[in-house]
Amino acid sequence: MILKIRRNDVVLVIAGKDRGKRGKVRLAFPTKERVIVEGVNMIKKHSRARGVVRQAGIIEREAPIHLSNVMLVCNKCDRTTRVGFRFLEDGSKVRVCHSCREVID
Repeated sequence: MILKIRRNDVVLVIAGKDRGKRGKVRLAFPTKERVIVEGVNMIKKHSRARGVVRQAGIIEREAPIHLSNVMLVCNKCDRTTRVGFRFLEDGSKVRVCHSCREVID
């Protein structure tokens, strides 16, 4: 499956408890249709100590969020946008902003 949102893209959360927050995509899971965004959908995970490697306690980290709840922010026009695809003259397929028609990649 080809994702319209990839790692290091800036996205805006459009649904859920963190609606309105912007962040950079840290990880993308194409098969699960989920992404991990910096500072969004924070959860608290209780961890047990594993020797010297990891300390016990409550760790706060980001949880995956579904792709339908985020929207790409175009780096040219700085607006949230839908993503389209276009083939260039050399035959490569690139992502395109629907608002300003500029190439995102």
